[in-house]
Amino acid sequence: MLLLTLSQIVGYLISIVLVLVIVQFVLSLLVSFNVLSMRSNWVAAIWTAINALLDPLLSPIRRVLPNTGAIDFSPLVLIVVLNIIDIVLRNLAYSQMAA
Repeated sequence: MLLLTLSQIVGYLISIVLVLVIVQFVLSLLVSFNVLSMRSNWVAAIWTAINALLDPLLSPIRRVLPNTGAIDFSPLVLIVVLNIIDIVLRNLAYSQMAA
C-alpha cells in the first residue's frame, strides 16, 4: 500500500514537470515568433522561473545528447524518461498489491 501511495505522489510530481516542459516549449515558440517579448517583466519572470526549475533536469540530458544545432531534443528525452519511470513505479506498486 505504501508503494502505491509513493508511486501516486511521484506520478503527480512527474505530471507537474511535464506541464512545465510543455509551458516552456510554448513560451519559447511565442518568444521566437515575437508574439511575446522578453522585455516584458512577467514574461521574463515566468521564463526565468521555469528555466530555474527545469535546468537541473535538462542539463545532464543536454550533456549526453549530441549537438543538433537549433533543435533541442532534451525536453523530449525528459518526457520519455519520466513516463518510463512512472510506468515502472506504477507496475511495481500494482504487482506488490497483487502479491
